Amino acid sequence: MALEFASRSSRGSRSYQEDAALVRAEPGNPGSAAAAQHGSAEQLTAVLADGMGGHAGGALASSTACQIFMRAYETSSGEVPARLAEALQLANAAIAGCVEDNPALNGMGCTLVGTAFGPAGVEWVSVGDSPMFLVRRGEIFLLNEDHSLAPEIDKLAAAGKMSWEDAHADPRRHFLRSALTGADIDLIDRSRLPLALEPGDVVIIASDGIQTLSHAEILSQVEAHAARGPDAIADALLTAVDAAGDLYQDNTTVVIVGFKGD
Repeated sequence: MALEFASRSSRGSRSYQEDAALVRAEPGNPGSAAAAQHGSAEQLTAVLADGMGGHAGGALASSTACQIFMRAYETSSGEVPARLAEALQLANAAIAGCVEDNPALNGMGCTLVGTAFGPAGVEWVSVGDSPMFLVRRGEIFLLNEDHSLAPEIDKLAAAGKMSWEDAHADPRRHFLRSALTGADIDLIDRSRLPLALEPGDVVIIASDGIQTLSHAEILSQVEAHAARGPDAIADALLTAVDAAGDLYQDNTTVVIVGFKGD
């Protein structure tokens, strides 16, 4: 494996940051690998979370979930899917512990995407609406399920029960059907098998702030900057989100992983 990665965040129009992301690369980065924002690796673990529940609660939920997930995955052994699943449950339990210690935080939670890149490819577990994309040979694919109401609303439009214009403007689109809140997790998306990577592939893990851009716009930015690597792609995506000028732009965080091959 020859992986390159970069991580970037923007607050958007918010005065606070509720996203969190951690990357651990092996080998390739000296010092605290879990805090690395860019570099190269042969194997890589990345986790991203988007908090909810107010400034303090959302930020605590996302940072706690990322830290516990990464620690749990690093210290576990066995097959990757089981390690990802265990790390997810421990991250959720940690949020429950925070609320138990401080009941004023009741209602806080976060989405989460946890990924492991290794010789067999990439495997993941996710909860919520933070997307994970694959860009390959001029196409973009959404790899994980969207646990917001957006897919359900789009089904109504496809069935002719509402117009597409109303569907796209529906304020319920961003309501979550599943999240880490410390309670039982309603929906979990898991990779069934490792997704083998090809030279030139780019994987994007992002918070839902990226959805200001269409899939075509994300693809365009990746293709325009891929030759300069993940740092350039990450910077370009956040610049494009800012340039869209959404008055209510959410926090946006991206982790970009590129596969160079041999």
